[in-house]
Amino acid sequence: MPLSLSSEERDAAQRLVRLALAEDLGTVGDITSAALIPKNMQATVNVVARAEGVLAGLPVAGLVFQELDAAVIWNARVVDGSRLARGTVIASVVGPLRSLLAGERTSLNFLMHLSGVATLTRKFVEAVAGTKAVILDTRKTLPGWRRLEKYAVRAGGGTNHRMGLADGCLIKDNHLAAWCFANTGHSIAAAIAAARCAVPAALPVEIEVDTVEQLVDALVGKPDIVLLDNMDVAMLRESVSLRDRIAPGVLLEASGGIRLANAAEIAAMGVDRISVGAMTHSAPALDLAFDWP
Repeated sequence: MPLSLSSEERDAAQRLVRLALAEDLGTVGDITSAALIPKNMQATVNVVARAEGVLAGLPVAGLVFQELDAAVIWNARVVDGSRLARGTVIASVVGPLRSLLAGERTSLNFLMHLSGVATLTRKFVEAVAGTKAVILDTRKTLPGWRRLEKYAVRAGGGTNHRMGLADGCLIKDNHLAAWCFANTGHSIAAAIAAARCAVPAALPVEIEVDTVEQLVDALVGKPDIVLLDNMDVAMLRESVSLRDRIAPGVLLEASGGIRLANAAEIAAMGVDRISVGAMTHSAPALDLAFDWP
């Protein structure tokens, strides 16, 4: 089934597209094209992959030209999530040449960044293939871009973690430190119980730990998920063994220091989930370009 933007993602895309066009065109527009290109001149251009990768952002790039000029026709040749070879024609764009030139950079900025996220995500997904580990994103996203970057993660075959602070209860180290300060002597299990009583029943309760001792305490509280932060493979192996013995229904999520070079080894330890901030905060842009006739 082809990937498509949800209504929330489309709204986010439209806001960003309008902001990007206003930033690029200002109140005057494309001075160079106005000086050199006849107003009624028509053209066709192809959007082409200059490198191998995974595509994401086609509907967003199409929105750029919808906002610019209703006379522009955007014809997608492939779908988001497609694997691109060098030279793949992604889309053709037909319409007034001034409008094509005005939207070129903005549309490519969206496509290149989102395809970069999808491409890096696919590499992580392929790295852990054959294990039970699911690759998840994080909240380490560009402000305003979160919905689109998480869309690109799905295009790359990854899974979305919570969208924001309102979508799940994740007790991180600073939450725990503040709670323990206010409740001297209370255990991690007690913090989990307190959270369970306070949050809606449909939301999972997850807690972050960074030692095996903390994990044992957390497992007593039976959260839905325990996030194992910056643990080495020996600690991860021991954590999985403890989970299997004490609370087999609890999911374990490895996070922190995850790289393509170690993702397979971490997945082989038996964790259920691996969250990777790099997929959104450090993905290199995929090289795409307009090929003019």
